[in-house]
Amino acid sequence: MEQTFTKPPDGPSVVARNIEALLQRQSRDQQSRTLQQRIADAVTAAAGSLPFVYVHLAVVILWVLVNVGWTPLKAFDPTFVLLATAASVEAIFLSTFVLVTQNRMQREADRRADLDLQISLLTEHELTRTIQLVNAIAAKVGAQVPIDEIEELQRDISPEQVLDAIDKAATNGPSIN
Repeated sequence: MEQTFTKPPDGPSVVARNIEALLQRQSRDQQSRTLQQRIADAVTAAAGSLPFVYVHLAVVILWVLVNVGWTPLKAFDPTFVLLATAASVEAIFLSTFVLVTQNRMQREADRRADLDLQISLLTEHELTRTIQLVNAIAAKVGAQVPIDEIEELQRDISPEQVLDAIDKAATNGPSIN
């Protein structure tokens, strides 16, 4: 007898529920940002746009044209010292805003990576238990089970052991076991 599984008619699918939960979390995170974080994000977003580039290009071209004498306006920075100073100060502030935004985004990425790791560890544990259960059922009903990997698959893997193996491989080079 074949069973078919469908989502319950009275509730959202797991995917829709997860998407909604993630969107609500992102909304809460956006709302909880400090004023300084909002300012840094706004400046970074503006500085990372093409209109920002176009405005700067126009200002620099106009500045150069005026100060080399190609316009009827009087030169105010013939050595371009003011232009260089303004550009340097702007670069200092823009790079600081970008770094502030990147730091916040890195913290968010680290949180997501921690969540991914926890979900992966939980999944590995659940799969290990499922393999043990299926193996026990197979033994009870007398079904043949391929032995080659079952013993290894039934053992829980310690994250610390995996990290130690990764560290060892990184320092000694990869080895085939």
